[in-house]
Amino acid sequence: MRPRLDIDVQGVAAAAAQIPSPNHDARPPGTPISLVVVHGISLPPGQFGGDGIERLFTNRLDPAAHPYYMAIAPLKVSAHFVIRRDGALIQFVRCADRAWHAGASAWNGRLRCNDFSVGIELEGTDEIAYTGAQYTMLARLAKALRRRYPIGDIVGHSDIAPGRKTDPGHAFDWARLRRLAAPRRAEPGTLSAP
Repeated sequence: MRPRLDIDVQGVAAAAAQIPSPNHDARPPGTPISLVVVHGISLPPGQFGGDGIERLFTNRLDPAAHPYYMAIAPLKVSAHFVIRRDGALIQFVRCADRAWHAGASAWNGRLRCNDFSVGIELEGTDEIAYTGAQYTMLARLAKALRRRYPIGDIVGHSDIAPGRKTDPGHAFDWARLRRLAAPRRAEPGTLSAP
């Protein structure tokens, strides 16, 4: 049996590989973390396993390395976590800090989702099925986040930025995540997803 994945008081998952991103700042004082936003990303688009995501989130993406990179290399973006195709977990920003993952966004009438959310990127695309290892790690991470924070909802980037974003896309199986991340009767909180 795998050891339980936990988030410490600073919002660090010791089980994750730590690759600090400079693309974060302080959350507004007194703002509880109540939302998880699931994203999908692959760099170059549709290709998996390279270092493009890491380079993007650490401002080291070479615009000459791929034609797609020219437009995105200047962006200052990040996420709290990335889950690779094999289920490997990487943390770029402590949960206590505000990662720059959501952009212009709103959920349940609240603007600026970065203020009150944790962003999790899944290595993938809207059209290619995510892996079982990714769902397993995402469910473990969702449970850990719910134990640490008053998480009310887990949503997709497309839910908080409709018309602007489509990820994690049609290939993402929300029912599978709900099943895997369902709280045990003794665990507080609920999981809602689109």
